[in-house]
Amino acid sequence: MSALTTFYLSRIIGKKVIDNTGYSVGIVKDLIIDTIPSSLVDFPDKPLVIGIKLKTHKGIGIYSFSQFTVTKIKGKLKVTCNDIFELPVDTFKSGLLLEETIMDKQIVDLNGHKLVRVNDIRLATLNYGTYAIAVDIGIEGLLRRIGIVKPIRGLLSLFNLSLPAKFILWDDVQAIDFSNLNIKLSKSYSKLHTLHPSDLADIIEDLGRKSGMSIFTSLDEEKAADVLEELEKHAQIDFVESLPVEKMADVLEKMPADEVADILDELEDDKAELLLKEMESETSNEVRELLEYPDNSVGSLMTTEILSFNPNKTVEEVINEFRVKKPEDVELYNLFVTDSKDEFIGTFTLRDLVVSQPETLISQIMKTEPICLVDEQKVDDIAEIISKYNLLAIPVVDKDNLLQGMVVVDDVVEDLINKRKTAKR
Repeated sequence: MSALTTFYLSRIIGKKVIDNTGYSVGIVKDLIIDTIPSSLVDFPDKPLVIGIKLKTHKGIGIYSFSQFTVTKIKGKLKVTCNDIFELPVDTFKSGLLLEETIMDKQIVDLNGHKLVRVNDIRLATLNYGTYAIAVDIGIEGLLRRIGIVKPIRGLLSLFNLSLPAKFILWDDVQAIDFSNLNIKLSKSYSKLHTLHPSDLADIIEDLGRKSGMSIFTSLDEEKAADVLEELEKHAQIDFVESLPVEKMADVLEKMPADEVADILDELEDDKAELLLKEMESETSNEVRELLEYPDNSVGSLMTTEILSFNPNKTVEEVINEFRVKKPEDVELYNLFVTDSKDEFIGTFTLRDLVVSQPETLISQIMKTEPICLVDEQKVDDIAEIISKYNLLAIPVVDKDNLLQGMVVVDDVVEDLINKRKTAKR
């Protein structure tokens, strides 16, 4: 096996290319990688350099990299070529120019769950060619670009210090600025879909509108709904107003009704009505009921996604229902009991179920006369009650004691934070 030669893109840009006779062929302007990773034995799944952009006496041209060699002699790079022929147009169109489209661009660090800037690109040459193996996102890459990395290293060595290296392997690199790239979304964004919705929302908000919208529209409806919940209000409104009504309605149907109501409440009435008509009738009706509550009422903050049970159910029957329904975490904050007339009569917790025998009736473990709120009650009353009784969620009833939903502590905190932000403006 031939010796491994590693080098940085910044060190090869601007280098002269010499042929076998020592004649200068041109100046390196860029390298082109194949967007489909190679399966060869050197670096499986790493993109192969297939082309080189040269400035020759004839002008700028794109040539096949197969006849080019990069070697390192006494720390200095040398680029030579045996022959030179143009890269086929079809091959060039499917490739990616590294300096033009990756250097200085934002990418997602999948491990760090954040956007970072590419300061340099590390490449390696072995038997079957040259590959892009990592991007440099550290300060060393930036200093290398401006030509002062060696003196800085020398200075730091006097104090027994060194420049920390910071790389992201190409496997974990996801290009983000797609305005100039010709890459299919399924291939480019596949790893982004594995991020937590909150992390993905932060990344989308940090991006430009066009790139953020591209990522959002590539998500499936369930993931898009989770991400939309995590976006700031202004970003939520922008996405809802910009995307087709049919697409947005499908996403909103996957969200809790109270979250949807909060978003639609910020839209123009005509736009909100279009979305409501496009949504399934059951979900749409829930949202409409929430929209009728005044902004400062408990009903405007409550979620209608709750679990209620008949007091004659057994612990085993309730647990079996959980297995079928697969409720969200928030639905398990508090469990409710209603009678045959749907009147609210008690609460119990997940702990109550776990420590009870399977045949135990819910009526035997429920707490009667629990703390609750009335849907038309003022929002200002909620924080005090939650704090006093250390509750994660409080049931909400109407004037006839019919269970309407629950207010979750997360929503109360978010509402208080939003009020503080508004007050500071």
